[in-house]
Amino acid sequence: MTMREPPARDQMDPTAAFLQGVGTRVRDARARHGMTRRDLAKHSGVSERHLAQLEAGKGNISIVLLRQVAGALATPLSELLDDGPDRSPDHRLLAGMLDQLGADQIAEARRLLEQRFVRSSERNGRLALIGLRGAGKSTVGRLVAARRGSEFVELAEEVERVAGLGLDEIFEFSGQAGYRRFEGEALRRLLGDRRQAVLATGGGIVSNPATFQMLLGGCFTIWLRADPQAHMARVVAQGDQRPMAGNRQAMEDLERILRNREALYAQADAVVDTSGLAPDAVAERVLRCWPAVRAA
Repeated sequence: MTMREPPARDQMDPTAAFLQGVGTRVRDARARHGMTRRDLAKHSGVSERHLAQLEAGKGNISIVLLRQVAGALATPLSELLDDGPDRSPDHRLLAGMLDQLGADQIAEARRLLEQRFVRSSERNGRLALIGLRGAGKSTVGRLVAARRGSEFVELAEEVERVAGLGLDEIFEFSGQAGYRRFEGEALRRLLGDRRQAVLATGGGIVSNPATFQMLLGGCFTIWLRADPQAHMARVVAQGDQRPMAGNRQAMEDLERILRNREALYAQADAVVDTSGLAPDAVAERVLRCWPAVRAA
């Protein structure tokens, strides 16, 4: 009787593939540390039998027990759960180095890496506006493009073009994750096709690290910043009455989103505070910040 080969990960259902990936990462981390399964059981408080099932991809371990395993392996829990591409030793060493740095040093390291490996020599010819919904990115972007004589691009429209679907259909059929994939592809194509443009992005583009890094590397980026009250007022002025239902909760949600994204938006090359300013005045400030205009 011949033994059948186990299915490859890409042929498994997503849950089985994820569990096998977790098991493989636990086994690899244990090997790197030169630990036997008995050693790991002793230091993690998880039985050898449970660990054997886990490493075989057959154990649906609780997050609490997996945290104990990660602690015994001196490995971040996130590394064991990461089901993205396998990380090289250099990647892990670099991550470990960054973990030892302070916030200012990490920011400096990011800038150095960006300048060396990410930034395009043509980036200053492309301007990207980022910020929450209601920041005025589309309105200001059109004004800036008209005064600069550049093309204005709404990234959401490029996403629709790439997907061949409207935004509502993208979210219905592919969800948030699907939209982010299309957004990344749309941005990649845009950067390849256009040397000069003014780009209005969606507020959530910063939530996908790869896409956001592509944006920072390929465009001179400006954060249009405003306080939550200004954002809410502009959304309502645009005709969207949904925030008025349960206004207090909507405002709390908006404030929380802004708090969570502020540090990411702050990675932009420049910040323009739009609170209390008319679109024309904001456009003038944006133009003064854009190196392509100063160099003209």
